[in-house]
Amino acid sequence: MIETLLPYYHYFLAVHIVFVISWMAGLFYILSLFIYHTEANDKPEPEKSILQKQFVKMEATLWKIIATPAMIISVLAGASMLTLNPGLLQTDWMWVKLSFVVGLLIYHFICQNIVKQLKNNRYKLTSFQLRLWRELATIFMIAIVFVVILKNAINWIYGLIGIMGVAMAIMIAVKLYKNYRKKRGE
Repeated sequence: MIETLLPYYHYFLAVHIVFVISWMAGLFYILSLFIYHTEANDKPEPEKSILQKQFVKMEATLWKIIATPAMIISVLAGASMLTLNPGLLQTDWMWVKLSFVVGLLIYHFICQNIVKQLKNNRYKLTSFQLRLWRELATIFMIAIVFVVILKNAINWIYGLIGIMGVAMAIMIAVKLYKNYRKKRGE
């Protein structure tokens, strides 16, 4: 029976990949907007008010038209793939992937909360903290791609060490960038 559903599975797979890419692009871009929005606090008036008003508009548009719809379609396409091929749920790698996906969904909804906070002029995170937060999406993306591509061939200990290494490298890069900006007087 799976052979007769296989063509449909590949359509859902294609849709899933396209919308995961869109979702990740939306997450990466929204965090950049959060950073710039937060840094607009340091600008003099009227520039500060103009920028913040524009960032609120851009964040709302990106969130409502790109990031959230892409997330929903990604999840629906993924669920459809699991429905068409339930044997995937018998594999360890799929459960690891789904765990990372749950983490990414939590990340998405925390970002949604940040959109609302910034709209109401509440700045709970600094631009440096937001830069670190942005890199968490990168770590989720890398983990999911490696799990899906390597499947059972992955040694989970080495994979975990690798992800931690990437996370540390990203944190060091963000810190170096902060120091670089500080030296330039930004």
